[in-house]
Amino acid sequence: MAELKGKILAGKILVQPQEAETKTASGIIIPDSAKEKPQAGKVVLIGAAKKDEAMEVSVGDTVFYGKYSGTELNIDGESYLLMSQTDVLYIA
Repeated sequence: MAELKGKILAGKILVQPQEAETKTASGIIIPDSAKEKPQAGKVVLIGAAKKDEAMEVSVGDTVFYGKYSGTELNIDGESYLLMSQTDVLYIA
């Protein structure tokens, strides 16, 4: 991954989603049309904390988020999600 340049606004995070599973635990291959949107990813950029809300997420954290959270962005050929810190359900 190339070094990202830019600034994220307060309370927002940029997440690189994990790849969708291509095979089930039992070995069945999942076709592209049946793959579910990933709901976990790695935080690559964070904005400043809002004045009434501390920033609890750090760069490098693996986060889990809702199925329809964030806005999809394509930066230098890579897919990312821009979302509010409040969209994060769990930090691993």
